[in-house]
Amino acid sequence: MAYVEFEQRGRVAVISINRPERRNALGREVREGLVKAFLRVEADPDIWVAVLRGEGGRAFCAGADLKEIHEADQRGERFVPPMSGPERHVFEVVRETYKPVIACINGAAVAGGLELALACDIRIASDDAVLGMPEAKRGMGANFASVVLPRIVPLGVAFEMLYTGDYLDAQEAWRVGLVNRVVPKAEVEQYTLDYAERLSRNAPLTLRRYKHMILKTLDMPVAAGLRLDAGPNPYLSRDRMEGIAAFVEHREPRWEGR
Repeated sequence: MAYVEFEQRGRVAVISINRPERRNALGREVREGLVKAFLRVEADPDIWVAVLRGEGGRAFCAGADLKEIHEADQRGERFVPPMSGPERHVFEVVRETYKPVIACINGAAVAGGLELALACDIRIASDDAVLGMPEAKRGMGANFASVVLPRIVPLGVAFEMLYTGDYLDAQEAWRVGLVNRVVPKAEVEQYTLDYAERLSRNAPLTLRRYKHMILKTLDMPVAAGLRLDAGPNPYLSRDRMEGIAAFVEHREPRWEGR
């Protein structure tokens, strides 16, 4: 997968955008590589958690490759708006990977790069990270962020970020709930990997159940959501019996994922 690297560390998949010379911009090959990587995470029963990161230390992801888009415009090629092409949209694929996905924001996450982080479940940022949606300054639309950002931060903050295109520093992003943790630059990579490994020690079916239920019931009435029964059912699993037995016997559980 050009520009996208995939490494498995125990139960954790580490997916890296490796295009630092373009600040890990989402060119066509990067988008295709990310889709393949996350479909692999979803399909592999031995992967329980995924981490998404950017190489180079300057940027998690700088968003769409505007140079690539400009060159296509100059050739007279038709621009394909989000969600209207024949392939699955990368942000949608990341969001619908029904396993915990953690963004390691080790630099700038702007425009489509922030949308990529928004598609993840948990965002851990380095203390020098900047985050923002400058699409209003580029004539773009921030299709994914306009839907998802107001579900993560207060509505007024979402409007301000989208309307102004201004960036937030890491501490302000934490204050408004855009990121879960802010970690010193030198520690953010290891912190994120340790965090992912800690999640991978929990019952995998339970984590998958949480993600199904949270995402599929966000807009449902509570009574309907409680009866949805989405995702794997941990209550009827062997892991449920193992988890209780391990607690009673004062030992670590041995999860099977079934």
